[in-house]
Amino acid sequence: MIRLPPETASPAPGEDANLRRIAKLERINAALMAHVERSMDQQGGAYSLFQTATMLEGRVRTRTEELTGLMHRLERSNAALVAAKEEAENANRSKTRFLAAASHDLLQPLNAARLSASALADLGLGPEAAAISGQIERGLQIIEDLIKTLLDISKLDAGVVRPAIKPVALGELLAGIAASFRPFAERKGLRLTVRGPHLAVASDPMLLQRILQNLVSNAIRYTRRGGVLVAIRRRGEACRIEVLDTGCGIAPAEQSLVFEEFFRGGVEGEGGEPGLGLGLSIVRRMAQALDHPLDLASRVGHGTRMALTVPVSLTPPERAVPVSPVTTRLTGARVLVVENDPPTADALERLLRTWDAEVRVHRDLAGVEASLAAGMRLPDLLILDYHLDNGACGLDVATHLQARTGSRLPVIVTTANHSPEIEAQVAGHGAQLVHKPVRPAALRALLTYLLA
Repeated sequence: MIRLPPETASPAPGEDANLRRIAKLERINAALMAHVERSMDQQGGAYSLFQTATMLEGRVRTRTEELTGLMHRLERSNAALVAAKEEAENANRSKTRFLAAASHDLLQPLNAARLSASALADLGLGPEAAAISGQIERGLQIIEDLIKTLLDISKLDAGVVRPAIKPVALGELLAGIAASFRPFAERKGLRLTVRGPHLAVASDPMLLQRILQNLVSNAIRYTRRGGVLVAIRRRGEACRIEVLDTGCGIAPAEQSLVFEEFFRGGVEGEGGEPGLGLGLSIVRRMAQALDHPLDLASRVGHGTRMALTVPVSLTPPERAVPVSPVTTRLTGARVLVVENDPPTADALERLLRTWDAEVRVHRDLAGVEASLAAGMRLPDLLILDYHLDNGACGLDVATHLQARTGSRLPVIVTTANHSPEIEAQVAGHGAQLVHKPVRPAALRALLTYLLA
């Protein structure tokens, strides 16, 4: 660019045009230089962006590969979890089947032992022998309760228990529970009180009864002074059943553990010995099966409150037909026993004979037919074991005698199997079902009722 020296004189017309042209060219040159600079900056920025994009793409690819690896490992872990869950469920079902079969085998000799112990007690023993007989009976009762509780826990865990929800008269249920536990409370110098309105609740009557029995029993066991209160409180459409005691209480650290199996804490119960630690465990499982919320509140040295919330039933419960008292004498009654377990058959025969009944015992239907052919008189009542040898059923004996005589005889069916199918089958024959181990007092009451 050529700069002209300044002149004092006015420029000539041609010079003025040249100056304007030079100024224009200077402006064009500046604009071109600015454009070139901007282009260079943009190219540098684009290159930087390209480098940044390349780096980010590499990072994204690395993270994608890591996530893909994690997804594959998660899929393998999920597959392993599913396999482990199926294995655990199969093991749980196998445990339930094993306990069901084992409980039958265990309850059979226990049934014979209880019948024999009852027959022994009826022989008019001396005080010392009677005390020993009572200890044997209590020991057998504890064993029976433990076996049944373990079986119940297994069934509840396996989900095979199906609650039968129906209206339950709560006042009558609690009155019966209080009547059965009041002697134990009075023996310890405790008060056992039931308070509240008479309500009908929607629940399974057997499961609800067992829950409340366990709660009341536990409260009495761990209370030394004061008493136990069972309170019924209406809460809108629900009913809150509270079992309150003035016992030793439960420490906060143990309140989350008392519902675990075999947890007994450090407090001694009745007789100076802790319980088995299964009562509250089965209470929790039954409450969960019924969908009845269960709450615990306790203070050490002040007592404990267990609360069960049950929905109120809008339908009134069915009223039981009262049964008139019957005589308890069995003298001369002809009782036919069909039992394939020799110890149980012998114990049952001895027990029935101590009640002055005439007893005939057989292992199967063939033995009964042979005795009838030999002149045996028809029995007044049948006591039949459900499971006989070679897969035979004791109800076949009842069916055979009914076809032979044209009349239906009173029938008691005994079994250690608690399946609903057997209960339905026995009920369909119009027979009475008694689960093993047989309680001698309950058997005698049932016999006298059926023979009356």
